[in-house]
Amino acid sequence: MEKKIHYGWIVIFMGLVTTVTAHGFGRMAYTILLPAMKDGLHFDYTQLGLLGTGNFIGYLSMAIIGGFLAARFGTRTVIASALLLMGITMILTGLAKSFGFAFAMRLLTGLGNGAAYVPAMALGSAWFSIKKRGFATGIVSGGIGLGTFLSGIIVPYILTSYGTDGWRYSWYILGTLVLIAAVIVFLFLRNQPEDKGLLPVGQEEKKDGPVSSSNNKVSSLDWGKVYRMKALWYLGVVYFFYGLSYIIYIIFFAAYLVKEMGCTEAWAGGLWATVGGLSIFCGVIWGSISDRIGRGKGAALAYLVLGSSYIVYALLKCETGFYLSAILFGLTAWSIPTIMAATAGDLVGPRLAPAALGFVTLFFGIGQSIGPALGGYLADVSSSFTLPFLVAGIISLVGMIFSFYLKKPAQNL
Repeated sequence: MEKKIHYGWIVIFMGLVTTVTAHGFGRMAYTILLPAMKDGLHFDYTQLGLLGTGNFIGYLSMAIIGGFLAARFGTRTVIASALLLMGITMILTGLAKSFGFAFAMRLLTGLGNGAAYVPAMALGSAWFSIKKRGFATGIVSGGIGLGTFLSGIIVPYILTSYGTDGWRYSWYILGTLVLIAAVIVFLFLRNQPEDKGLLPVGQEEKKDGPVSSSNNKVSSLDWGKVYRMKALWYLGVVYFFYGLSYIIYIIFFAAYLVKEMGCTEAWAGGLWATVGGLSIFCGVIWGSISDRIGRGKGAALAYLVLGSSYIVYALLKCETGFYLSAILFGLTAWSIPTIMAATAGDLVGPRLAPAALGFVTLFFGIGQSIGPALGGYLADVSSSFTLPFLVAGIISLVGMIFSFYLKKPAQNL
């Protein structure tokens, strides 16, 4: 008898679609659009950094709330609604003529990004057993790399085709793609295996853990469990260092090459596409590594590679250095979010996983809200991006040290 594909794989594919559009188009495209927006709107780097901060303030505001809403009302409704909000505000970003309007649109896009991304990253905890959780979560995070890769190809082409208004048309087109994704996700995503009368992937034959209740609603008492768990607070601190460091690198990646090193926008876009292409599978790789050697050691190793990529970018100011940094970052880019999502699910179980991930994402969001403004300020006062990238490297190495002390999760959730 032919064995059917478990619906969990369809759900994970919907998570992939979500991260491609929400993160890849809604956030990572900004890196390539930043130089053109600077020229078109006559902003300085501090203002451009603040636009990034506005986006991440929105992300932070909704990340924790979105996780709890998903636990309470289901991921399907929350993710589809969030993508709808993102698509609309991305299109409106293309109409920006002032800093205030651009900031407001990036803020609203960030709200949708947080509400879509956090529940999507928790899908692996709901639909897969603990032994396959890191792998499944890695597939979802791979959408960030795929979206980044596609942005690195699509955006430079639009910028070239439409001249000075290319950045506006880029937001129009990317926003429309996000709206299409919202419809697809709503049609095919399901909240829990019980919705389809299934057990999580990896438990079809052997129940290696408890099956979550068919009642998807989470009580306030359960939410209190998330706040009171010290291990989640520490996990949040570890996640903070990633948010603070990686965002400096990705926000100013292209601006460094174009404005300081004299590279063309097309070359910078091509290198960014290389980062995206390499990072498509990094979540699967690092999720599997953490499944094998443990979440703490996996995170520490990932932080070491990430920190090295930032420092290389700052000090090796040549084509070889740029490629080496891009390769190191690309192979590790979404490793920490993957490991953090899997660890959150390990600590609290499938039903509370979106809420737990939302809680630790609060710390991540604080870090990435500070990062763009900090990086922009350091670039302005030093008249170079060397200092921001060096600071990002040091922060990442601190994250490596903290990762070694992550609590080992229970193996029965």
